[in-house]
Order: sequence, then structure tokens, then C-alpha cells
Amino acid sequence: MQIFIILAFGLGAQALVSRDPTCCFGLTASGGVTGPVGQLDDGQNRVYGNYPHGTYCIDAQGGLTDGHGRGCILTPPTTQLQCDVGARPTPGFSVACDGTLSVGGNAGFFACATGDQGSYNLYTSPVASECVPATLTADGCKANCPPPPPPVPKTCPAALSGPYEFPHLIVPVNPGTPNQAYGTTYAGQVTKDVSSLFNFDIPPSDTGKTCSLVFLFPAKSDLQTSSFIFSGAGGIDFSELSGVADASTTFANAPPIKTDYGVTTVAPGNSYTIATFPCPAGQRIAFELKAVGDTSLVYFQDFNPSPIGLYITKC
Repeated sequence: MQIFIILAFGLGAQALVSRDPTCCFGLTASGGVTGPVGQLDDGQNRVYGNYPHGTYCIDAQGGLTDGHGRGCILTPPTTQLQCDVGARPTPGFSVACDGTLSVGGNAGFFACATGDQGSYNLYTSPVASECVPATLTADGCKANCPPPPPPVPKTCPAALSGPYEFPHLIVPVNPGTPNQAYGTTYAGQVTKDVSSLFNFDIPPSDTGKTCSLVFLFPAKSDLQTSSFIFSGAGGIDFSELSGVADASTTFANAPPIKTDYGVTTVAPGNSYTIATFPCPAGQRIAFELKAVGDTSLVYFQDFNPSPIGLYITKC
């Protein structure tokens, strides 16, 4: 985010105007020339030449005033950065959050050889063949940088090849009998009549880890100790709940949905990553699986080869 004011080149008026310098800084050049920006007694700003380091103050209009109270302007027609007694400062300067100085949103300056002690004057446009691009960086008055975007979470394996959590509670609920508690079961039921709620306990030792909610649906021929009955299009709506279930949970008193992850269409012989999130270490969390359309799936939740059902993998 930058302090941005539209650049105006109305430099004809040289009368002294009231200014309110609110923040001051020194400048360093980099690029074609490298070193601190110094000043001659007459207000020219130069790199190299062993001149005293300049100090610049920026006001609310983006105008610069040097440490001697002189207004800094871009002299026409060459656009040399010069600070003169009685000059009205050119508005539109700004200091970015990394310290880069720009004017009118343009951070490109040019350093052009003066022929005097190997020094270079500063411009916003090249004026001779001996000009090189330069960036000016302030040592203060930096704008506040926006916070970096959160890192994209990595996705843990959609397989039980590493650490994982098995559901510690599975509870079916039926909107057709909204007040009936069916208690716990080892089977996941996702039909037009029944949805299933799953509780997971995430241990405190998982602080700082990533969790992925995965649904494993192997082919029936790959199962050794489990089985399933499946029909329909395979649409299942996966949601995280705002609370957890227990043996007395019914459709009527089930926790409301916190986050709906949308519909995933499942088919035997596949694994699915439903959601990835920072592991809520030391907490118990719950999820709901609800059939969409004509989907009907009843299976025995089992981690034996090949694993089937809803799990949380960790990485």
C-alpha cells in the first residue's frame, strides 16, 4: 500500500508555501549506481562524489522538503530531482512498504553522469547517453505492508500410508424420525432416509500439523474384512458440524452445519480428499455425510485392507 497522490508538473510558481513535513528519511540508490544520495550546497541530489548525505521529509501531499527546508522539485524540462529555496514541492512522492521511493506511482529513476568527481544527478527521465536506471530506497517513512496471504495448506495423502485418525463415534440420524436416537454404530449409512455423523478426536500432539478429511471407497474385490451396498449416482454432501455428536444425538438435536464442503461424487475404486485444514489439536470435531439424489451407500467402516470410509490423515 502506498501513499499515492497524482503527480502535478505545475512548477512555474516558485513562491514559498506552508508545508507540514511529517516524516523524514535518507535515500540510497541501487541499480546502475549504488550508494547514499548526497546533496550539493545548491540542492542538487547526487550519487557518488562524497557529498553530505541528504535528508528528506514527506508531507501529506507527497511533497518532499530537504533538511534545509527547500522544496524538492522535478525541474522542467529535464525532470532533475532538485531542492531549491522557495520552491513549491512537487507532489506525488510516496514510500512503499519496502522503502522504494516513487513519484506518481513510478519508481523508475535515472542517474546521469555529471562529469564532476564521477558523480551522478538524479532524474525521472534519461537526459544523456551516460544515464543508467536507478532505484531510490528510503530508510524511513515506509508505508504499512498488507499482511502476506496465508500459506496454501498442503494436502495429506488420501490413503492410510501415514498418521491418521479413525472416527471414534458414528451416529445415524433420520429426518423421518427426527426425535429418535439410534445410538452408535460401526456402519456408515448415507441414503435418502439416513445421514451419518462422525466424531474425530485430534490429539494435542498434532499442534502445527495439517489435517485432511478423506473418504476411501475401494472396489469390493479389494476388501478383506468389510463390505458395502451401493447404488445411485454417488453424490454425497460432506459438511463439518459446529459441535459433536453423542449416543443420544437425533436429527432434531444434531449440531448445525459449520462448513459445507459441497457434493463429491463417489464411486468404488477411488479415494477422495474432501477438505484440508490446520489440525485442531486437542479438540473433538464432527462431520456429516448426507446423500444427494438417489445415492445409497451402506458400508462397514474398517481400516483393514483395503480401508473404507471416512478418515482424517495428518502430515
